[in-house]
Amino acid sequence: MILGIGTDLANIDRIAGVLDRHGARFRNRVFSPEEQARADRRADTPATFAKRWAAKEACVKALGTGLRMGIGWRDMWVTNLATGQPVMHVTGWAARRLADLTPAGHAATIHVSLTDDHPWAQAIVVIEARPAP
Repeated sequence: MILGIGTDLANIDRIAGVLDRHGARFRNRVFSPEEQARADRRADTPATFAKRWAAKEACVKALGTGLRMGIGWRDMWVTNLATGQPVMHVTGWAARRLADLTPAGHAATIHVSLTDDHPWAQAIVVIEARPAP
């Protein structure tokens, strides 16, 4: 069963401007160390950050809250499997919200898809609940 769907579109040039103006302060406030390391390894660092920004926005929409109720930017982060597939992780308030949304006897899975085509980065998040084994 689908518990939530969220999508977001981020402007890569806007994120690049924020990175230029606020640098480490912005990076550390919004992105996990893993997200920062991945972005630093990529040829297009701003696009990598923009996709992760969009993923966080899409995730809070899928959780049904937006950025309120105590959720923080670093309560959500994206890593990648060896295959390149993105994986959304949640902690803190976001994890508590996910637990509250998940029906008894079910396990939640967060699916995330990321893409970019300059100047845009997009993320789609679908939260699914499946019966627990």
